Amino acid sequence: MAGERLICAAEALTEGGDGVRFTVTHGGEEAPAFAIRYQGRVHAYLNRCAHRRVELDWEPGRFFDRERRFLICATHGALYEPSSGRCVAGPCAGRGLVKLEVLEKNNAVFLVSEDTTER
Repeated sequence: MAGERLICAAEALTEGGDGVRFTVTHGGEEAPAFAIRYQGRVHAYLNRCAHRRVELDWEPGRFFDRERRFLICATHGALYEPSSGRCVAGPCAGRGLVKLEVLEKNNAVFLVSEDTTER
């Protein structure tokens, strides 16, 4: 992918709040993805549990656990670090989420590249 693609306005992502869903091309197919804000920074991932390829959010945009400390798979209960996507608990067995490169500038959040690699 050449250039940057707008995901959302920066104000759409609040600290530990709901994420913004979008799609990317991954492995030649359209795939669900999301962006969240955690510890002041924006992070984005494919919206696929590392255990099974199901979307994480139990309601559109709801990715954080109750304490807003981890991202949680609503289906399996797997917990992921919001800043790295690393699995810290649950059936994901050391795997992690596929991280997407994003950039926050000019009060907006942009996808930098859709070139992703499965972990």
